[in-house]
Amino acid sequence: MSAICPECDSPIDVDEYDVDIGDELTCSECGSLLVVSSDSPVEFELADDEDDLDDEKDEDEVEDEDADTDDDEDDDDKVDDDE
Repeated sequence: MSAICPECDSPIDVDEYDVDIGDELTCSECGSLLVVSSDSPVEFELADDEDDLDDEKDEDEVEDEDADTDDDEDDDDKVDDDE
């Protein structure tokens, strides 16, 4: 059975018994991340890229916090040197 990519309209061969609603896959033609939105018949919708962006923001915030911690340690060293 095949379903259609909502981005490029290419047919995507899938086994309707191997996919469940919410499964993600990538279109081999356009590279879009797709989510199974219906399993009978199999239909796709574009995956929500906002979740990926939120994850990247969270990782950046953790890195910033680590950098702030390192800066604080450097400040403590400077205070010790002045004493």
